[in-house]
Amino acid sequence: MSCNLCNNEKKTIRTEKEKKELINRVNRIVGSMNGIKNMIIDDRYCDDILIQLSAIDKSIKSLANLMLDNHIHSCVLNDVNKGNYEVLDEIVNLFKRFQ
Repeated sequence: MSCNLCNNEKKTIRTEKEKKELINRVNRIVGSMNGIKNMIIDDRYCDDILIQLSAIDKSIKSLANLMLDNHIHSCVLNDVNKGNYEVLDEIVNLFKRFQ
């Protein structure tokens, strides 16, 4: 994974393997959300739906943590090595969002 600035737009270039792993996780989350929609349509018990929502919440947090870990070890590290310390403010703001 590498981070670039193209036409004043930040981009992260991911390998096909990285993309596949992330997309697989997103697809599982989307599938779970569709399952919850069907549970609601089928008038399933609230407790069952809430358990599934909790599982999705954990899946989303896990995906976010993976993205954050990759971001710190690639984009942020590269920027700091280039002397761009403004990226540290970006990281602080990201951590605030996760609280």
